[in-house]
Order: sequence, then structure tokens, then C-alpha cells
Amino acid sequence: MLKGKTALITGGGTGIGRSIALLLASHGVNIAINYSRSEKDASETKEEVLSKNVKSQIYKANVGTDSEVRQMMSDVIRDFGSLDILVNNAGVTHFVEHADLEGLKEEYWDNIMNVNVKGLFFCCRAAADELKKNNGCIVNITSIAGLTGLGSSIAYSASKAAAISVTKSLARVMAPQVRVNSIAPGVVETRWVDGQKDHIKRLAAGTPLGRVAGPDDVAEVAYALIANANFVTGQTIVVDGGAFI
Repeated sequence: MLKGKTALITGGGTGIGRSIALLLASHGVNIAINYSRSEKDASETKEEVLSKNVKSQIYKANVGTDSEVRQMMSDVIRDFGSLDILVNNAGVTHFVEHADLEGLKEEYWDNIMNVNVKGLFFCCRAAADELKKNNGCIVNITSIAGLTGLGSSIAYSASKAAAISVTKSLARVMAPQVRVNSIAPGVVETRWVDGQKDHIKRLAAGTPLGRVAGPDDVAEVAYALIANANFVTGQTIVVDGGAFI
């Protein structure tokens, strides 16, 4: 039973994070929403969460900065009294064609790895003791790019492969108190792919289910891992409509 538990969702104000926040809130989970730049979006999501008669608060932190992450965790535990669920959804990319090796600048690598890999690890580490105490769980939002080597850039694909590896490592070291799993979506219709309707249409036509995912499709799998998968850990669940069977 999830009612009364608390979840922290990084990048929780938009897209997949927002959908997970609203779905968990509908099951009685209090929601802490992290953001780094999108304060307006985070505040709007907070109001939607509050309408479901649970607690919610927003927290500004760059997950790629360890000190900010540790402060955020401390603030969340202070404000809510506990932390039971961590969803590492914050992510960043730079769109660079894979063949354009010179176009993949050093600063792109650093930005992508700082958020998508270090940020994920920093959040898990900062939350570890509290989650162990509460027999909690972690869901990391990775990407099919980490399994296929395809994606918005080589650096992004590498970061998501690393995130999947970190998920496996943490599942071992945080067991048996904490389950750690990841979800690897294919293309999801969020603002990341705004202006790419033709690209999305082509991708949808190539999947057995005939469409790309919406944020709610990913949220449903996250909920299943959190609420109903008590003997599942260290796994990566692909949510791509069968595109890479």
C-alpha cells in the first residue's frame, strides 16, 4: 500500500516525471518535485498534485552537483518526515548526429554525463540511508538508447548505458532493503521531440503497436515497479512498443 508514503521525483515538473508524479499522487503518495530551471512547470505540477489531496513541495537543485543533492534530500526528509521512493527522471541531451564526431563537443559530454550519470548516482547515494530505513525503492528513467547505441547523440547513448549499469550495481549494494530498477523508454512524446512530427510518425510506423509512447505509458510501468514488483530488482524494463524486439 502506497498511501502516505513520500516520493521524490527529479525533473518532476514536466513530461515523464510529471506523469509519474500525478499517478503516484492519485494513489495517495506525497510528492516532492525537483527542478533545475523549470520552476513554472514544477509549480503547476505541484498544484495538480495537491488537488489529489496529498502533500507536495518543489525543490530547486542541479542533480549534477553533489552538495545541492544532499541539501535537497535533507530538506525533503525534513519537510515530509521520510522518503520512501526515489524516481531519477532528470535528464539532458544535445542533439548531434552520430556521424558528426567533431560536432560532439567536450562540453556536451560533460553536461550529459554530469546530469544523466553522476546526477543519478548522487541522488541514490544521498537517499540511500533513508530508503534502507524505510525499505524503499528506486526507479531510474534510462533509455532504449543505452541498449541500442542509437539516440540523440553518442554521448547521450553512452550516458544511458552507464545509468543502466549503475542501476545494476546499486541493486546489489542496496539489497535487500531497497529495490533498484530502471525503465528504458523508446521515443516518448514530450517537449524533447517538439517539431519532429515526421520523425515520430516514421518511428511509430515501425513498431508492432503502431505508435510511440506517451508519458503515461512510462508512468504506468514505474507505478508497477514501485507498487507491485516486490521481487524485482536490478532490471531494466523496455517501454518502446516493441520497436527493438
